[in-house]
Amino acid sequence: MLQYVKYYVSLHNKIRGGTAASIAASVENEVHSGRIQPGSLLPTVRDLGGRLKVSPATVAAAYKVLRRRGLVTGAGRGGTRVAVHPPSPVAKRARVVAEGVIDLAGGNPDPALLPPLSMALGRIGTAPHLYGDPSELRPLMQFIRGEFEADGVPGGSLALVSGALDGIERVLREHLRPGDLVGVEDPSFPGLLDLLASAGYGRVPIALDDDGPVPASFEEGLRRVRAVIITPRAQNPTGAALTATRARELRLLSRRRPDVLLIENDPCGPVAGAEVHSLAGAGVRHWAVVRSTSKFLGPDLRLAALAGDELTIARVEGRQALGARWVSTILQQLALALWADPGSGRWLAHAANVYAQRRDALVSALAAHRILAHGRSGFHVWIPVREEAAMVQALADRGWGVMAGERCRIRSAPAIRITTAALLPDAAERLAADLAEIAPMGLLRASG
Repeated sequence: MLQYVKYYVSLHNKIRGGTAASIAASVENEVHSGRIQPGSLLPTVRDLGGRLKVSPATVAAAYKVLRRRGLVTGAGRGGTRVAVHPPSPVAKRARVVAEGVIDLAGGNPDPALLPPLSMALGRIGTAPHLYGDPSELRPLMQFIRGEFEADGVPGGSLALVSGALDGIERVLREHLRPGDLVGVEDPSFPGLLDLLASAGYGRVPIALDDDGPVPASFEEGLRRVRAVIITPRAQNPTGAALTATRARELRLLSRRRPDVLLIENDPCGPVAGAEVHSLAGAGVRHWAVVRSTSKFLGPDLRLAALAGDELTIARVEGRQALGARWVSTILQQLALALWADPGSGRWLAHAANVYAQRRDALVSALAAHRILAHGRSGFHVWIPVREEAAMVQALADRGWGVMAGERCRIRSAPAIRITTAALLPDAAERLAADLAEIAPMGLLRASG
């Protein structure tokens, strides 16, 4: 208790300022520097106002600014706390795993399974692209339209954006305002949770199982939110993938709430290891599907295709024209050469098979030890645990770097995430054996 009081007094004394703006800036600086930790309880408006010799209304206004920026949560009797996932544009995140530990936490594709750039660099044009030139390469857009329509996604209105999160942020910004509620899978991709917090959107968790969003939770969320974001396959971190039956159920529910913006994030595309069952065009007024190339062509390509209803795409392109203007045509040419080439098609099919084999190898090895795990598609396996930090440390002591699930979760139970993209089958066996040995520390056992 004494230690907590000392910490609270220390935190209290870190905050400075005489106006709402300066107080908010002081808290923000302390959070981004790491001197105030995520989840910390901030002083009450009355206590802080008394110390800073300002009115409680001034402190309340500062906290309102911080809530709008996604840096703090809560109010009233529960107090105001620093967000568990505060946006962090200043302080860089520390390395996920220590040096010398096998990195199964980073979420990267296997570089050996990415199409080699050398096969495409010699085929891109060298003529300068100037202001006023078309912003999109027609052959690339035609190819993308065919890819979407082959997967049942209407391809009438398309745009190019700089990655999945860029596309999601642009779509949300054109339909929502800070304070609006967004339904999001729980657990979910940390970058998405950070994005929503940074933009000031409230997050309504939607429960998942291996087949995707649970219908009852999805339906409840639709009643409360202005937008909902789902992942039809290769869900990060659980590997969930929509089945045809589940997709039908969710489409019916979406039709009952046609004013809710529907966004689908398809992060792995052709290397997801599962067929895509899209909800696009499910009778909602506004929708978007974003398909990033980062997992199958490489994270540095920074390009994603965006399909959507005509108004949404028009708004995105209109705002884009005022800022970034266009996605580099050099990147567009590379994407076309790598993605549309028949040889690349065979390469991507091979990569999809290898990723599936590696993921399935770990899931099977864990099942042999009766360890509960999830991973139907994509790059990750999600393993429920009782205590994340202890499990992460125990695995690090044995040379494995995995990710604690805390940054992925809103209300869902503790777990760890293991990236299997570069995990060879023999290593999967060793990892499963190590997990089985430390199971008394908090792993959950599968039934049977």
